[in-house]
Amino acid sequence: MKATDLKRPSLKGMMPVDRSAARMSEEQLVRIAPLRPEGGAPMMVEAAVAGADLAAWATRHQELVARLFGEHRAVLFRGFDVRSVDPFQAFVAASSQGEPLEYRDRSTPRHTVGKGVYVSTIYPADQHIHLHNEGTYWRVWAQKIYFCSLKTPDEGGATPIGDVRGVYRRIDPDVRRRFEEKEVLYVRNYNDGFGLPWQDVFQTDSREEVEAYCRKSGIELEWKEGGRLRTRQRRPAVRRHPQTGEPVWFNHAAFFHVTSLDPSVASMLLSDFGEEELPYNTYYGDGTPIAPEVVAAIREAYRQEKIVFPWREGDVLLLDNMCFAHGREPYRGERNVIVAMTEPLSGEA
Repeated sequence: MKATDLKRPSLKGMMPVDRSAARMSEEQLVRIAPLRPEGGAPMMVEAAVAGADLAAWATRHQELVARLFGEHRAVLFRGFDVRSVDPFQAFVAASSQGEPLEYRDRSTPRHTVGKGVYVSTIYPADQHIHLHNEGTYWRVWAQKIYFCSLKTPDEGGATPIGDVRGVYRRIDPDVRRRFEEKEVLYVRNYNDGFGLPWQDVFQTDSREEVEAYCRKSGIELEWKEGGRLRTRQRRPAVRRHPQTGEPVWFNHAAFFHVTSLDPSVASMLLSDFGEEELPYNTYYGDGTPIAPEVVAAIREAYRQEKIVFPWREGDVLLLDNMCFAHGREPYRGERNVIVAMTEPLSGEA
């Protein structure tokens, strides 16, 4: 007998291992398929067993999650046990790099429910929130944005999404060229009695901190009488995706334009404040007006790319913030959707 034979375990009585069956058993923990019968975004990962731990599953399958995100840029995770902030935070940590981003230079009210986790926009329930990518007017924005539905309303309340690569293709090439050349100018006025005060927007009561943030972020500011503030920031209208190189329509040109408001609200604001003092408005980067018909055509391009699906409680939606815009449908009843942003990208890169 050879000495090496003593080290070899006996196979007597052992059942053969079916490795393909073992892999299949693991894969059967989820079902991966398009959410909608017609296909397209978002891709859905649905738990086959009720109460499955999403963060634990994502930790074991980081390569799969990364591949699904890279291929589809919009992934819905459904049927997992995500009923509070903690499991949502755990999934965000398991499926992204670095610390979550903060909401600074805000345009809507929010409050924090965990480290880097916020309630979605606080906005009247009977109104739409138009499709938009988060932070297009920031110098540093998030590549990944996460949404989690903890409470679905009695009616409505969906978070529609839209592919801004498609929006870019739908916009007239001459209009695109004009925006690519001139960019977008965002003008905001604070503490005039309408909209968020600058203390909420910049999360500080210190003028010095606001000034330092604006210098760092490429924002021009002007202090007005009575502690009021006006800011101007010029940003590109079109960006290139850092991984694919595709052009994406990445701006708030239509979202913040006065003509995108309800006509009665727009008329009231113009009457009370005048155009120069509006809470926010957009122009071409050189300060010239954007024609209302151009804004209307951009809104129509978003509408044609819009995808709407109902939330289920515990759903988690992961979006590539540079590929997919998001919004909100009107609703009735109680709604609780929380949000996190990760993996910063810089416009200075």
